[in-house]
Amino acid sequence: MKRFSHACLALLFTFALLGGARITTLASPPRDYLTPQEVDLVKEAQALDKRIDVFVRAVERRFQVLTGIAPTLSKEEKKQEKKDADKWGDLPKGTHAELITDISGILDAAITNIDDVALRDEKNALVPKALRRLADAATNFQAQLVSLREQSKDNAERLAIEQALQNVLEIEEAAGKLPAPSPPAKK
Repeated sequence: MKRFSHACLALLFTFALLGGARITTLASPPRDYLTPQEVDLVKEAQALDKRIDVFVRAVERRFQVLTGIAPTLSKEEKKQEKKDADKWGDLPKGTHAELITDISGILDAAITNIDDVALRDEKNALVPKALRRLADAATNFQAQLVSLREQSKDNAERLAIEQALQNVLEIEEAAGKLPAPSPPAKK
């Protein structure tokens, strides 16, 4: 009887291992929330405020795809946009849920970047500047996410929107703790 139970346990264990291995091989690799060109731009932007600008622009590009509306640009900005087309690459592709998940990931990366710099150097002048820039953009993102949430019927999409909104709230809360910006020095 003991041999039978040991043999059954061994067989069940083998099936469990094979089943687990099969599930991991069938699962698709996680999606990168930045395009390869955006990753390069983040790497090039060594200053925190410039890096946050890259993250903000990456989120704006996803909203452009989601809404089908290009941002309103001045003539000079349109000229710069044409120059930057090669630098930024094609607009990101994916389902609504994937693009919104990308937005959440980008916002999380921006938060992490600001936190990392703040932990290393509390008095770094770029931290409040970058956080204010991110918070200004996050306010705009929040309105767009709420609008998407109202239109969405897909559960995966709604979950992604909720996660992105959580990141927006975290950004706004952190920015609310910043002291008022000092007025520019007179020359």
